[in-house]
Amino acid sequence: MKVELTKDVQKRMMMCLIKAKRQEIGGILMAEQVKPGEFRVVEFSLDDSTGSATHFVRSPVHHHAALTDFFARTGKNYSRYNYLGEWHSHPNYGTYPSTTDILSMHELLDEERNISFAILLIVKRGWWRKLLCSATLFRQGEEPSNIQVLMGS
Repeated sequence: MKVELTKDVQKRMMMCLIKAKRQEIGGILMAEQVKPGEFRVVEFSLDDSTGSATHFVRSPVHHHAALTDFFARTGKNYSRYNYLGEWHSHPNYGTYPSTTDILSMHELLDEERNISFAILLIVKRGWWRKLLCSATLFRQGEEPSNIQVLMGS
């Protein structure tokens, strides 16, 4: 599986990270399926008020509204445009999922029966405004696995 972050998405995420400074922020990822197993992130929601320097928990109500708006703008074409997963920043740590992150993603999949998989994207600012990130694939009943992130144009 591959996930592409367009230049526009990278730029908008970087601006959010700059504004948040050392506070963890995050939200949900909305993507276009380019072909089976390949997705392009085209939108993301932002919750910049519930995080701390070491922890982030997203507000489901805020992100549900963002997802509903996304579906309306994409003509409810769920086979092409859909929820891809979650994202948040680790400004004070590496771009790998913490134990808490892993447990939260498994809990999400257990609670949401209509989601067979979800991606967790962890981001942080690097030197010279470079976006550093990792993506982890979570599937029901399986161990998490790293996936390739394409830094698109």
